[in-house]
Amino acid sequence: MDKKNSPLKVALHAMDERSRKMMGIYLKGPCYGIAEIVNDNDSDIDIFDADTVNASKLLDEHLAKNPHKPIILLSLQDRKHENVIHVRKPIKINGMLAGLEKARALIHILPSADKNISDNNKVSTSDNKTETTDLLEPIKKALKIFVTDTKEPKKTSMHRPALQINADGFDAFIGNVPNIDVNDPKQFAIATYNPKDYFQSYVESAYKVCQEKGQMRQLNSDWSSLLIFPHSNEVWLDVDDKKLRAFAGLKLNNNLNIKLSITSPDIGPSSLAKGLKNAHQIDAFLWKLACWASKGRYPETLDIDRPVYLKSWPNFTRLMATPHALRISALLICGPRTLPNVAEVLNIKPQYVFVFISAAYALNLAGQARRQVDELLQPPEFQANKSQGLMSRIISQLRGNKA
Repeated sequence: MDKKNSPLKVALHAMDERSRKMMGIYLKGPCYGIAEIVNDNDSDIDIFDADTVNASKLLDEHLAKNPHKPIILLSLQDRKHENVIHVRKPIKINGMLAGLEKARALIHILPSADKNISDNNKVSTSDNKTETTDLLEPIKKALKIFVTDTKEPKKTSMHRPALQINADGFDAFIGNVPNIDVNDPKQFAIATYNPKDYFQSYVESAYKVCQEKGQMRQLNSDWSSLLIFPHSNEVWLDVDDKKLRAFAGLKLNNNLNIKLSITSPDIGPSSLAKGLKNAHQIDAFLWKLACWASKGRYPETLDIDRPVYLKSWPNFTRLMATPHALRISALLICGPRTLPNVAEVLNIKPQYVFVFISAAYALNLAGQARRQVDELLQPPEFQANKSQGLMSRIISQLRGNKA
């Protein structure tokens, strides 16, 4: 593994258990997994909370024991410690990322210093003091380069995971809706889509019923068949993403040319073994379907003028990362915001916010923040539509097989 790109191994000091857990979540989420918490003996970098009791004593002892190990000091005030990187509290994402990158740069200097110090054991005590002081010079020079500029780096350099996606190419990849400019605030009210009209909703409903029954099922269409494995949370579709993207963007509801049905799997053991190679995790599959169905729009069940929230960080190790998805996640994790406000704060196109929230909403990771008045009155009972649509017929057929 490339050490320059692998997560930094950090040890936490002078922190209680709650602070350690919060720091772990912070490094994994808002800091994009740039570092992971390990034991002191396995760490490359040490992080100290300088504002806790006995922190100064612990830091002095640690510096004496590990003089060549990069240290990041978290403090409300500037602390004058030689060879220590300071990050001011309350911690900002850019400030923490900058401190970790500075520490990463120092790691490459330290091994040579340790080797030379080991070789210097042969010289006399008086000479050893001089040699050790000289060997610290490269570290001090590096710290002058990396630490003297305390200004936060530009945001564009701190969001590499999101910026790895080509935003221009994404527009063509995700598709668009004719006669609607999803980035025009005047058109936000019509920049919506109904997931029930698309393949996304049929898969969601079929998967939910398969889970309830605990049985594998096959969702059939004139286009292809989808195998659903509720026990392993997987689906199998023997087509590539290019064909899936085209089908996912079609409006299926009330389309008489497209017929869907649910049956027991009609597949032999050998074909099943072959098909499992093309299996998808259900969350990753639904995430893609929602992106391609939305085409840069947001679900019509969401109110554009009311804040939305994010329950937890999406697992971007498995999910298709849309442009600025990490930045959007970090902002919404801090608290609910309206979709236009997210775009304004991050200075990005609204379509990137809309497509992200559509995918997160499909996985039940996002929702509309409720007002207190919403809890005051009970909404009227839902009256079923007498005209049974395609989705209702499929669900009825699924539940009819439960016997």
